[in-house]
Amino acid sequence: MVKDTMRRITMAVLAPTMALGATVGLASAPASAAVWNSCDRWGSTGLDGYRLYNNIWGSGAGSQCLWANSGTDWGVWAAHPDTGGIKSYPNATKTINKTIDSLGRLTSDYNVSVPSSGAYNTSYDIWDTDHQYEIMLWVNDNGAVGPIGGYQGNVTLGGHNWNVYKGTNGSNQVFSFLRTSDSRSGTVDVKPILHWIAHTKGWMPGNETIGDVQFGYEITSSSGGLDFHTNNLTINGG
Repeated sequence: MVKDTMRRITMAVLAPTMALGATVGLASAPASAAVWNSCDRWGSTGLDGYRLYNNIWGSGAGSQCLWANSGTDWGVWAAHPDTGGIKSYPNATKTINKTIDSLGRLTSDYNVSVPSSGAYNTSYDIWDTDHQYEIMLWVNDNGAVGPIGGYQGNVTLGGHNWNVYKGTNGSNQVFSFLRTSDSRSGTVDVKPILHWIAHTKGWMPGNETIGDVQFGYEITSSSGGLDFHTNNLTINGG
């Protein structure tokens, strides 16, 4: 689940060349009118205050293309083989740069269309600026996927009920919140979740600065080519 900058750079330099296959056309209808698209492994652009990132970071990946009509309306066509291991995390990122304790609010609305096959999760991935802590919020998942670490219990926070896991990937601490019932649309109040981690559990400092809030699809397999569409996304913090 590591998607931090150092890991991306290290994998790009050290990993064997990934067989991405021939560049494919964008499959879904909304993509035909997209203002931006990329099938490049590290394709990225800024739109409407969000950074869109194709982010094919895992080994053994297939082809993947990201398209965007705006920073809040975008999608991915991915054809990754039916093998284990995360292949990619195409996402939109909003930079916050405020400490947990100084945040007045941090909320997000999401609305997605996701396939019924494949192995993936739809998730927020929240990082502190030093990349010591990673907070994942899974709003839906499908297939053989699971979080890092051990089960810590169940909690209702930010408008949802979550199963909580805590672990490490060797580079940073990972706190994963898996929604107990899948959702394709909703609102998440992120601030109470961060406050719970910092002040109820003491797993990270309250003066830790939250840097990037990402939202996207952590894809393990999507054999034959599958479409993921973020119909709407807003991330508001301050």
